[in-house]
Amino acid sequence: MNAPMNQSDGELERAPVREPYRAGEEPLVRARRLSKRYGKGDGLVRAVDEVDLEVAAGEAVAVMGPSGCGKSTLLHLLGGLDRPSDGELWLGDRRIDQLSERKLAEMRRHDVGFVFQAFHLMDELTAQENVELPALLAGRSPRQARRRARALLEEVGLADRARHLPCALSGGQRQRVAIARALANEPRLVLADEPTGNLDSTATLEVLRLFERLHARGLTLVIVTHDERIAATADRLVSMRDGAFVDEMPLVGGTRGRLADLVGLGG
Repeated sequence: MNAPMNQSDGELERAPVREPYRAGEEPLVRARRLSKRYGKGDGLVRAVDEVDLEVAAGEAVAVMGPSGCGKSTLLHLLGGLDRPSDGELWLGDRRIDQLSERKLAEMRRHDVGFVFQAFHLMDELTAQENVELPALLAGRSPRQARRRARALLEEVGLADRARHLPCALSGGQRQRVAIARALANEPRLVLADEPTGNLDSTATLEVLRLFERLHARGLTLVIVTHDERIAATADRLVSMRDGAFVDEMPLVGGTRGRLADLVGLGG
């Protein structure tokens, strides 16, 4: 995959490849006693229960746990899609849990990319138009957005599908379009919620290879998953249960090119 692309005066230029993550890097994400509660009394649900988390710039963190343990809620809090009940949340040097709705929307638009299990592409837009949309919403010109989208679709191997509607794409292709869309505004952080949950083994391998290349370039990733094979691509694995972290371990070296073996396609 090509290096990430920057835009200047409507032109695309190669951005410098960032150094890969090294232990001890300054945190990009910091959560302190982060909590999300629903209901009251006997109906109280502690979806996220006083979680502390740091994610360094360039690090890939996988969060695993059973259904209903709070993984997706945590991801929504980190990305500003939901507000915590208590605690502090920082992105870089900016505290984001106290931002206004307008400022939160600006942060999501410019600093965070989202990848969802169900893709969440707009059915009436082509692949290219889906990737263009975040750039247009962020204020880029149609020409800039179009050039950026074309470059990203080429990066994810879908340049020849740019004019296809989502209904004409396979699940793996739709997820790669969704990843391209998440990168449209060169986010500081990408959050992925079960990104391979709806994919077969071949499409899973394609998406994993893409995430691995993005991570190798220094992209900061937090991935929620049920799949140990997906988690094995990260620098660090966090296990979650009943809204709290119950275990954490470094994964030395990640997969280092063993993705085919991890998803059962090696040979």
